[in-house]
Amino acid sequence: MDHQVRRRALGARLDGVGVDALLVTRLQNVRYLTGFTGSNGQLLVLGDRAVFFTDGRYTEQSRHEVPDAERVTYASTFRVALAEHVAGITRLGVEADHLTVAAHDGLRAALEDVEIVPHTGLVEEQRAMKDDDERAAIRRAQASTDAAFEGILERFAVGVSEQRIAWELEGLLRDEGSDGLSFDPIVAFGEHAAEPHHHPGTRVLEEGDVITLDFGGLVDGYHADMTRTIAFGSLNAELRKVHDVVREAQQAGIDAVRAGATGVEVDAAARSVIAGAGYGERFVHPCGHGVGLEIHEAPWLGAAHDAGLPAGSVVTVEPGIYLPGLGGVRIEDMVEVAPDGGRVVGTSIRELIEL
Repeated sequence: MDHQVRRRALGARLDGVGVDALLVTRLQNVRYLTGFTGSNGQLLVLGDRAVFFTDGRYTEQSRHEVPDAERVTYASTFRVALAEHVAGITRLGVEADHLTVAAHDGLRAALEDVEIVPHTGLVEEQRAMKDDDERAAIRRAQASTDAAFEGILERFAVGVSEQRIAWELEGLLRDEGSDGLSFDPIVAFGEHAAEPHHHPGTRVLEEGDVITLDFGGLVDGYHADMTRTIAFGSLNAELRKVHDVVREAQQAGIDAVRAGATGVEVDAAARSVIAGAGYGERFVHPCGHGVGLEIHEAPWLGAAHDAGLPAGSVVTVEPGIYLPGLGGVRIEDMVEVAPDGGRVVGTSIRELIEL
């Protein structure tokens, strides 16, 4: 991954947004622009050059991970170190959706002659378009997720708990090549599947339960995200019907994905199928989101998101129907966005699996 190319692309945009430099403080954005994986790092982007700041814990790590930028290790506070590197800067952009009020006030006090200009989404917009290396990492993360899914199907039995399945998923993901979890897995049995973001508990599996699994692997900092709904024994007739509806809705959403399509359009394609089947009020969340260095990032698929999807981005398509007291169904896959359509990442089947 060529971090210099990314920084230069960002630096070339700064004049257009009315700043001389941009201070990047969100760690995922710092990693995207430098490769740094530690817990404390800031980046000052000034046109075609950049200065990376960290504390003494990460001097050696940053020497290896950020070899192509000027590096500063500070012993006191970041604000003091930054003040020594802002000569010639009159307008400094900051990440408004990350910087706290206290940090903003501290910058203003330390940089008396510099105007602090809040901006949102500058790096995130760039991150939305994944390069070949990023998409390859996402595919590897998904490959481990597919393999873990196949393995977990053998672990279901009457009396096993949601927590046990969640723990075993983590082990399987690591065994299959993941560095860790993209997020804490969602494992929901029976009526718990009516909660889109159910936290696994002590509920044990029973005959006739519906099972929802939402999980993903993490490889080189890049996430995977997949949801499958499974029948354990003979499934309730309505839930079986709902699975068919959600499967059709997901395919409609996938078919709507292409470069330039808006998040509104993809969401509407999936939502119209569910509404047409009479379950419109039970689809209670947006249709999807971007995936990359964060599990939820731009671009977004939903009724409030009318920006076009950029070629090279990776998004989820994840419609669901949730029936309180009975259960629910969600089917989710990541989709690579291309000019000629969407390409599903992963190989796990989307038809109803009956154990």
